Amino acid sequence: MERSSRNKKAANKLPLIIGGVVLLLIAGFFGVRYYQASQVKQHGEETVKAFVKGLQKGDYSAVTKNLNADSLKNSGYSKAEVQEKYQSIFTGISASNIKMKDLKVDKADDHYQFSYQLSLNTGFGQLKNQKYSGTLSEDGKQINWKPNLIFPGMSGKDKINYRVDAATRGEILDRNDQGIATNGTVYQLGVVPKELGTESERSAKIEAIAKSIGITVEEVEAALKQGWVKENLFVPLKTAAEQPTEKPDGLTVQQTTGRTYPLKEAAAQLIGYVGKVTADDIKKNPELASDSLIGRSGLERALDKQLRGKDGGVLAVTDSNGTEKKVLQKIDKKNGENVKLTIDARAQQIAYNSLNNQPGSSIVMAPKTGELLTAVSSPSFDPNKMTNGISQADYDAYNNDKNQPFMSRFATGYAPGSTFKTVTAAIGLDSGTLDPNEELAINGLKWQKDSSWGSYQVTRVSDVSPVNLKTALVYSDNIYMAQETLKMGEKTFRDGLNKFIFGEELDLPIAMDKAQISNKDSFNSEILLADTGYGQGQLLMNPIQQIATYSVLPNKGTLVYPKLLASAETKTKKDVIKPASAETITTDMQAVISDANGTAHSLAELNLPLAAKTGTAEIKEKQDEKGQENSFLYAFDTQNQNYSVVEFLENKPEGSSATELSKELLTYLQQTYQ
Repeated sequence: MERSSRNKKAANKLPLIIGGVVLLLIAGFFGVRYYQASQVKQHGEETVKAFVKGLQKGDYSAVTKNLNADSLKNSGYSKAEVQEKYQSIFTGISASNIKMKDLKVDKADDHYQFSYQLSLNTGFGQLKNQKYSGTLSEDGKQINWKPNLIFPGMSGKDKINYRVDAATRGEILDRNDQGIATNGTVYQLGVVPKELGTESERSAKIEAIAKSIGITVEEVEAALKQGWVKENLFVPLKTAAEQPTEKPDGLTVQQTTGRTYPLKEAAAQLIGYVGKVTADDIKKNPELASDSLIGRSGLERALDKQLRGKDGGVLAVTDSNGTEKKVLQKIDKKNGENVKLTIDARAQQIAYNSLNNQPGSSIVMAPKTGELLTAVSSPSFDPNKMTNGISQADYDAYNNDKNQPFMSRFATGYAPGSTFKTVTAAIGLDSGTLDPNEELAINGLKWQKDSSWGSYQVTRVSDVSPVNLKTALVYSDNIYMAQETLKMGEKTFRDGLNKFIFGEELDLPIAMDKAQISNKDSFNSEILLADTGYGQGQLLMNPIQQIATYSVLPNKGTLVYPKLLASAETKTKKDVIKPASAETITTDMQAVISDANGTAHSLAELNLPLAAKTGTAEIKEKQDEKGQENSFLYAFDTQNQNYSVVEFLENKPEGSSATELSKELLTYLQQTYQ
């Protein structure tokens, strides 16, 4: 009885065990299927990503690596033909900045399909969200390729039609509509491969060509390996502003239109130059067209958006007969705008020539309007070389030059030296601490307030006594100015200075630091206060800021801000100093020229109606050592107040000065602006 019961229980358990085994088998079956499906999906994603990565890198052999052979055959292509088609199309449209998103791989019926979106830049700018789809092999490791994976909408032997309607970059003109940055004639230097010959002849020709145009043999070879190159096609290697003087065998020269800079070195730092748009540029601004030019420095960069315009044209799918099937991109051309400056190109050239390649700057401003007539920096570089492909040797020569030709000295801060005594004098006159007729007894060439100054002494060039304001300006007396600055005190002095442009951002398309009175908000030192009074200490002003500051003198107390764009409004700041103070200082500045002892007396030979103040700022580590001397001249037309000049010579050679260099420029300005 008990045995029978146990057998019955065992018999009842058997179906449960069998059922469990069946469930496990079913679960295992579907688990394997699920695992296999996930593996195929993973392989598929990796395959598509590798395919797109080849496009992103421009590696078209990698693009064709995982394409199914039967699918290529069914589409009527060989692997080599597909590679060549991708290369010619993507190179031809200047494809770059290719990005993929929304990649999906899913099973559909008996196959796996994929889809994704691509955005890329062409010569017209960004082409967004192109939707691609296709199928994969059973294992997900190959793509069943069709022409619609080049661009959606393509099939069979369809082609891509890429027509560019290039925008014209706006020109930069001077005040008289003379071109300073123009679209002129340039020369493309290149080769036609079939004219190079073969083997040793080809190598010799390439070496001679590379040497003559200032590039490397490797650069020539790389150009010849581009996918679109054919034996009978011209392959550009370099663009030049002028025809080469030597033309080795095999070099071909073609005339075309490009960016040119007629003033060359004379306006290089101001105008700047352009260059081809790069991948980095497109990353920062996807709207840029791959084939266009972009401003690299100076006004070309600051005003690039206005100047550049936008290329137009059509990117379309056509059938094998050229009939248009689908427009992928259609852009209307928009030419860049011309920009007219206040600059006088003739004055700019004269000012540059006068500096004679010495480090310095020359700024001319119309005091009443703030129009900058020149903004010169020397030494300089040729922007035509920078735009058209400078050789490594030429670039190294510029870059290694200790006088820094790329530096914009008109936008670089310096201690203004004794030209700044005009400002100190004006603040003293306005506050009543300086009596222009009071004569101070100053003896010797060195002075200090008392023993608390230790070994520090203020020095002057001429031992003249007694000294009043006129004498101090004529002889450029540091000791007089130091004593008058100490007399007015830091608060009065700083309050007066703060009426000018210190700490202000000037409304100019030129990068520059703000003018500063001192490194901190307080001098915390009588010595620093005294030094600042005669234009040294920690004062930092670039030549443009100087000429704006000094505009209170010809404008009888009103400061006029500088402007560079002809369309800009003139901005002023009234009552910076009193009109009477401006007139007193102007009269004394005329004596700086007319007095035989005046530091600018050599300008008297020009017989021009000028007021002037010279300055020498000495840069040195120790009190008694000989330091670098920077020479300045500020001068303006007292007759009609139509021009003013700040001439600056850095580390002036013995026997030279900013005053001597300014004479031809001053003569031209008088003849032209009266």
